[in-house]
Amino acid sequence: MKLRKPIFLLRSLLLSGMAVLTACGRNDTATLEGELDYMIRNKRLFDEKKEERIDGFRRMLCMTRLTPEQEYAINDSLSEVFYKSRLDSAIRYGERNLELARRLGDRERCASAAIRLARFYSSRGACIEARQLLDSIRRELPPGFLELYYRTYIFFYDCYGVFSGSSRPTNNRAVYRDSLRRHLGIPANTSETREQAEQRLLNQLTQIPPGTPDYAMIANSLGSHYRANGDDWLAKKYYTLSAIADIQNATKENDAILSLAKVYFEHKDYSRAYKYTQSALEDALCSNMQFRIVRMTELASIIIASHQDKEAKTKVKLQHYLILISVLSAVLILLFVFVYKQVRKLSRVRKELSGTNAELARLNIELNEINEQLSDANAVKVQYIARFFDLCSMYIDKMDNYRKSLKKLAQERQPDELYRRLKSTSMLENEQEELFRNFDEIFLNLYPTFIEEFNELL
Repeated sequence: MKLRKPIFLLRSLLLSGMAVLTACGRNDTATLEGELDYMIRNKRLFDEKKEERIDGFRRMLCMTRLTPEQEYAINDSLSEVFYKSRLDSAIRYGERNLELARRLGDRERCASAAIRLARFYSSRGACIEARQLLDSIRRELPPGFLELYYRTYIFFYDCYGVFSGSSRPTNNRAVYRDSLRRHLGIPANTSETREQAEQRLLNQLTQIPPGTPDYAMIANSLGSHYRANGDDWLAKKYYTLSAIADIQNATKENDAILSLAKVYFEHKDYSRAYKYTQSALEDALCSNMQFRIVRMTELASIIIASHQDKEAKTKVKLQHYLILISVLSAVLILLFVFVYKQVRKLSRVRKELSGTNAELARLNIELNEINEQLSDANAVKVQYIARFFDLCSMYIDKMDNYRKSLKKLAQERQPDELYRRLKSTSMLENEQEELFRNFDEIFLNLYPTFIEEFNELL
């Protein structure tokens, strides 16, 4: 139990480290993709730089009094420059060099020019001319050219298989391959392991400056190595590095970008596969390399068809989305109109409510005033009632006292006094005066400003 925990932690650390390396590698691949896209968009700039180099060599050819050896060297450089960009021009300078070498009687120059020209013929599809050239120099071939001769013959049979429509290697190719292995001192039954081949190519790549043609070739070989071993992630990386170097050198025999298109096509990234295939086709048509054109035609047609099919499906989806957006837009317009009408109606209702609230406020004020008036009236009523009771009670008391006084006079048998009182109006006048006085008091209590207002009216 004590050992399992450290092992578990070690596994966790390893998995975490692998995840980080994978993420970094993917970011690196994404950066290289962006750089390759930039290079494809700006191929013209690198082509112009290469044209400047070519113009320099052409100006050297125009110089007077050139020796055949000097012209041969310039033609050799021009044919090499043109080989992977404009094959027809490369063949023209290669044929001129073969003519110069034969005129000079130089075996090594003849062998070099013939082998190079055979390679040019093979790429163009002129397989008969290429084989005739290779067979013509076989007997007089200098020892130092044997490896190049075998490699060129192997390349010839590769091109011949492409142009003849045969995907299987011929027996003659196997013969020259075995001859090359014997010449290099490699036993027939020995073969590199995957790790050995990978390490050899990586070591070669580190010793070559980036952006050079040799760097592009080794990076392409590394990409093919990883591709053959099922590691498409690393294959993408090195194919991309090779394609970038090819574009930097204005190389139109860009085999790496076509291999890269295959990888992206198999991973369903049809947009990038189509972009890289288009670039490879443009380069092949520009260089007039029939070998490359024939080799990529079938794959290009499949990738372009897949891209067009994807574009068609995307177009149908876009049409559906456009219809959906149009319907949603119409619904939104209707909703906007409905909401606008509702807002206007709500605004009108708010105005009406505002008017109603103002009217209610005014009515409340009037109601409060009326309530105050009613309250005052009630107070007056109460005052009137209280005053009425007081007056009535006072009059009752006075009448009772007056009755009692008359009764007393009647009991005392004073008829003259009784008659005099009954006949007298002083009591009535007093009461009337008291009535008026009470009325004035009550009225002025109710309307304290009556006299001033009445005088103003007068």
